[in-house]
Amino acid sequence: MKVLLLRVSKGRNAWADAAVAEYTGRLGSRLPFTERVLRPEPFRGDVAKVRAAETARVLACCRPRDRVIALDERGRTPDSEGFAGWLDEAARASTSRLVFTIGGPYGHDDEMRRRAWRVLALSSMVLNHQVARLVLAEQLYRASTLLWGGRYHHA
Repeated sequence: MKVLLLRVSKGRNAWADAAVAEYTGRLGSRLPFTERVLRPEPFRGDVAKVRAAETARVLACCRPRDRVIALDERGRTPDSEGFAGWLDEAARASTSRLVFTIGGPYGHDDEMRRRAWRVLALSSMVLNHQVARLVLAEQLYRASTLLWGGRYHHA
C-alpha cells in the first residue's frame, strides 16, 4: 500500500522537510510515502469559494479506489493503536493507495469530508501545515512498527 499526502500550502519549510524525511525514510518499502503540494487558491473575499476550489483540485488528484483520509480538527482522534488499525484495515482491503489530505488556510469544505473514508484530527487544537505533516509522518512510522514489527512504540 502506498501513501500520498496531498496538501494545500504555499510551499516547503526546511526544518519540517528534514523531520518529515526522517520518519518517512524509515517507512521504506513497507509503506512508500510521497507528498504533493498544491498551491492555495487566491483569496477573493469568499472563504466558501476558496475551500470549494481547493477541494476540487485535491479531489482531482484522487483516484476512485483511493482511501482518502482528510485531516480536519473536527475529525476523530484515535490513539496510536487505533490509527494503526485504520492502516491495517486499509491494507487488508487491498487498498493500493491511502491518500491523506491537508486543506488550505481555511480548511476543507464539506465535499472533502463526504468523499473521505475517514476524517482524522491529529489534535483537538488546530495545527499548522508543517506541524501537522510532521505529526502525520511520525504516526505513520509508529503505526508501521505496531503493524509490522519494531521497537519504536512503547505502550
